[in-house]
Amino acid sequence: MANKKTWYAIYVKSRAEKTAHAELAENGIDCFLPLIKTLKQWSDRKKWVEEPLFRSYLFVHINKSDYYKVLNASGVVRYITFEGRAVPIPDQQIEAIRIFLSEDEELPADPHSYKPGQTVEVIKGALHGLTGELIQLAGRHKVRIEVVGIGQAVFITIPMSYLRIV
Repeated sequence: MANKKTWYAIYVKSRAEKTAHAELAENGIDCFLPLIKTLKQWSDRKKWVEEPLFRSYLFVHINKSDYYKVLNASGVVRYITFEGRAVPIPDQQIEAIRIFLSEDEELPADPHSYKPGQTVEVIKGALHGLTGELIQLAGRHKVRIEVVGIGQAVFITIPMSYLRIV
């Protein structure tokens, strides 16, 4: 049981996500930094850059023996905890984020209506299996969902027909 690996979210210093990720990987820790490409505008040019999907957060896949090794990496502040214990992240949540980042499909709008505060699960598409609290509706097809376990909201464009109330 001690060798069973579990995903955890860790909080890192602002703008230190890539540095912490590189150091953890160098130290043999299985870690995941979800990155998205965004177009940045400067006064003289535009440039595509990769930014963290969740600012100041990384995910580590560790067993109990690596728990403190993660905390010793530069830039790592703490584990995301609930009642003093690190919160495990289900494997399907991490896989749903990976799939979401790997697919660039354009999703059509759907007029179904949901209410903020409902727990929803994505039943089709790139984020299949992801569950969270519906935080906000924006227009006809944009929703803000709080991902269970990390307390971080991710803004996604998805048809309401891809959701079901849990």
